[in-house]
Amino acid sequence: MDGDIAPVLRYPWETPPERGQAIEVAPGVLWMRLPLPMKLDHVNIYALDDGDGWTVIDTGFDTGLSRAVWGELLAGPLAGKPVTRVVVTHHHPDHVGLAGWFQTEHGARLVTTRTAWLFARMLWLDDQARPPGETLEFWRSAGMDADLLARRAAEKPFNYADIVAPMPLGFSRVAQGDTIFMGGRQWDVHIGNGHAPEHATFWSRDDNLVISGDQILSSISPNIGVYATEPEADPLQGWLEACERFVPLARADQLVLGGHKLPFTGLPFRLHQLIENHHGGLRRLLEFLAEPKPAAACFAPLFKRRIGAGEYGLALVEAVAHVNHLYLSGQVERTRGPEGAWLYRTREQGNG
Repeated sequence: MDGDIAPVLRYPWETPPERGQAIEVAPGVLWMRLPLPMKLDHVNIYALDDGDGWTVIDTGFDTGLSRAVWGELLAGPLAGKPVTRVVVTHHHPDHVGLAGWFQTEHGARLVTTRTAWLFARMLWLDDQARPPGETLEFWRSAGMDADLLARRAAEKPFNYADIVAPMPLGFSRVAQGDTIFMGGRQWDVHIGNGHAPEHATFWSRDDNLVISGDQILSSISPNIGVYATEPEADPLQGWLEACERFVPLARADQLVLGGHKLPFTGLPFRLHQLIENHHGGLRRLLEFLAEPKPAAACFAPLFKRRIGAGEYGLALVEAVAHVNHLYLSGQVERTRGPEGAWLYRTREQGNG
């Protein structure tokens, strides 16, 4: 690690805001939370005071509970002032879920990246009663246990539209190199990848604020997964490239406002931690794959802990991301196993 990087993360607030409440993390910048019905039980949202209205960063799921909490926030910390703009960092449902509701019910303008908007629209329209053949083939190729695969094949899958409000036509695009004025500040737009394609982050020119979404989190590593929509993808390469690109922008005094967990300072050290975490996982995986194994057998070297049923899906797609990275960079080879799974094995030295 660079000797100039202080190995310290600091958390200015030890506890998050209560339901329907807000913490002012900087002048005109409010931190709020919405509940999620999963192990990661919250998403952070932010409101920036634009004078005649608010810009909201991310929205939570579209559920009755989320709408109720938003009602409390609008009447309470947001003081009845309208939400005129919603900025969505990326297309995942806990971030875009109520964007369409804000557009149709509150007249807000949606701002996001083109890929985030296209993914959200595409996934919202893709309503499935059973997993399609492509998804079953993806699970089989990843080495999912046959009993679990059979059980999932017979179940109604998660559908994006179950927790995302209808997405009307029309949005405003942000892209790498853009600037945007929010909350009395000029922000540079820097695009991340890996956790989600074209993930927007915002870096204030006027003070020390960084809005990182899920691209950079304080105490957990963002999930980096491969899905049936692009089974040969290498999102890990995109995520590492973005993190390396952010390193020259990072300062120890910057207050990073992430999509989950607590705001923090110490961004240079956190970027180093996150990058090294994945490089360490790749090194352990190369040792583990001395004998051929499917992605589903790779949890132990990657996560160094037991993966429960509730985490299995995210762990599987992240394991595929790591073996894909090694395969596409020529560090492992693969063959089809008798049950249809790809079996990965580390290449011998000199075996090109």
